[in-house]
Amino acid sequence: MNRTVVGIDVGTTKVCTMVAEVRPDGRINVLGVGLTPSKGLDRGVVVNIDDAISAISTSVEKAERLSGYRIATAYVGIAGRHVQSLNSRGVVAISRPDHEITAMDVARAVESAQAVAIPTQREIIHVIPRAYIVDGHENIRDPVGMSGYRLEVETHIVTGEVMAIQNLIKSVERAGVTIDDLVLQPLASGEAVLTPEDKDRGVVLVDIGGGTTDIAIFIQGGIWHSVVLPVGGNHFTNDIVYVLHTPHNTAEYLKLKYGAAIAEEPHEGEEDRITAESFAPGEQIQVSRYELNQILQARAEQIVELIAAEIRRSGYEGLLPAGIVLTGGAALLPRFDELMREMLGMPVRIGRPTNLTGLADAVDSPPYATCVGLVRWGMVNGLRQPHKDANKPSETGNWRAVYERFKSWLREFLP
Repeated sequence: MNRTVVGIDVGTTKVCTMVAEVRPDGRINVLGVGLTPSKGLDRGVVVNIDDAISAISTSVEKAERLSGYRIATAYVGIAGRHVQSLNSRGVVAISRPDHEITAMDVARAVESAQAVAIPTQREIIHVIPRAYIVDGHENIRDPVGMSGYRLEVETHIVTGEVMAIQNLIKSVERAGVTIDDLVLQPLASGEAVLTPEDKDRGVVLVDIGGGTTDIAIFIQGGIWHSVVLPVGGNHFTNDIVYVLHTPHNTAEYLKLKYGAAIAEEPHEGEEDRITAESFAPGEQIQVSRYELNQILQARAEQIVELIAAEIRRSGYEGLLPAGIVLTGGAALLPRFDELMREMLGMPVRIGRPTNLTGLADAVDSPPYATCVGLVRWGMVNGLRQPHKDANKPSETGNWRAVYERFKSWLREFLP
C-alpha cells in the first residue's frame, strides 16, 4: 500500500513543501510542490515568527492545491548556526539469561549514550547510532539476535538551541501542520543524493543553501561528523552589492546569469562588459565580467577553506575515497565543483535527487535535495513504527485546511 509523506524545507531563501506518494519499491511519486520565497528567517533561524508563518502557510497551500491533498503532518528540516553535534558511546550488560541481544538492549545502550552534559539552553534533536560493538567485536550494524555479554554503541548526537527549535516548531504548527519529526537538513539531503556505497566508502555531503553551509561526513554507512556553517549563497550576492554598488536584485541576476566560481580574463575579442542597474533610479553602470567572477571566486575559496578545516577537524582527512557531493542552490554556480576539486584534491560531484516519478522535473535539481530527502527520511524512519496516514486526498478542496488555519489565527486574538 502506498503512503503519502510530506516534507517541508524551511530555508533562508525559500520554503519548499513537497507531497509525495511512497511506493512499496521505494520510488517516490511527487504529487505536489509548493515553493515560495522565505520570510522571517536569517541563516536558518526564525527571526520574525509572523513572517515565517505566512511563508510556510503559502508554501503548504500551494502544495495542497497542486496535489489535491490536505496536509496535516510533515517532516521538517532544521539547520542554522545554533546546531552543534558530538559523538558519544553507551555501554550496557546483556540482561537475558541466554545472553541474546534484544531490541530492548539496543534501546538501553542508546539511552546510556545520551548521558552527556548538555547545557540547559540546548536540547537533543537526533541520537543516531553509528555502529555497535559486541564483546569487543567492532563495526556491527545490527546486533539484535546476536549473543554476547557486553553491548556498546557509538552514537552521533545533534543538539540545537531550545528557543530556535521552539520558534521553528511554532511557525510550522501555527501554519496548520503537525510535525512528524525534525530532521537535520544535511541528513535529509544525504538521503536524497547519496548512495549506500557512498556512505560505506566515506563521503562528505556539502549542502550550500542561501544562509548556511551544511556539512555531514558519512563513513561505514553512518554519520560520523556534522556541522552547520553560517555562510551560504546569499553571501555571494551581498559581496556583489558591496563591491559593485548594485541593488540586491541586480546582484542576484548578475550572479545567476554571468557568474562563475573561477575568474578568467576574457580572450581577445570577447566582450567583458555587462550593463547593469545602479542604485540611482534610471541609471546604468558597466560591470566587468572578470571583476564579477573575481568577487565570486574570493567568496567561493573562503567557503572551500572552511569546508577543508571542518574535514581536518573531524579527523577523517584522507579517509574519504568517495570525495565530496555538492548540493544546494550554490552547487549550480558554474565551476564551483571544479574549484573545490582543485583546492581539496578530492573527487567532487554535483548531487541531484534521483529515483523520482510524477512531478520529478520540479525537484530533480540540487536546491531541492533537502525537501526530497525529508520525504525519503519519512519513508525510511516512518516505517519503523505503525504509521497513520494523516495526509489524505481532499474531497472538498482545501476548505478544511483553511478553516483550521483560520481557527489558529483566531485563537491568537481571543483570551
